[in-house]
Amino acid sequence: MEARLDKWLWAARIYKTRTLAADACKNGRVTINGAQAKPSRTVKAGDEVGVKKSPITYTFRVKQPIEKRVGAKLLPDVLENITSAEQYELLEMSRISGFVGRARGTGRPTKKDRRALDEFADETPMFLDSDFSFDDDDDDADDNNF
Repeated sequence: MEARLDKWLWAARIYKTRTLAADACKNGRVTINGAQAKPSRTVKAGDEVGVKKSPITYTFRVKQPIEKRVGAKLLPDVLENITSAEQYELLEMSRISGFVGRARGTGRPTKKDRRALDEFADETPMFLDSDFSFDDDDDDADDNNF
């Protein structure tokens, strides 16, 4: 039994829509056994499908080529996730080191935002503006006050 790649990616719940699956194939983000694949390429049992979803590449072994979407509980019968542990470590590192401080979906900072950040970074800390001195010369007379 064989199935179209874009239909299998959708049926196996790797992509939400068949259109997204087909676009990923067209843009070179999907491979079968290491070779780039078109959406119409057929998959069969035993094939290894690589899916690049930034920042990592997921790898699946096809157990059953299907073209009709199945429930999430039936996925172990359809595919086997053989993604390496290094890929998941890479995913965790990107989550940890990701840019924090901007809400998701807000895009790049505007020029006004950047200027505000620059102004904030250039401000002199409050304690450096005061007459406070770090000299040890005055401590000789105050040593017994503790």
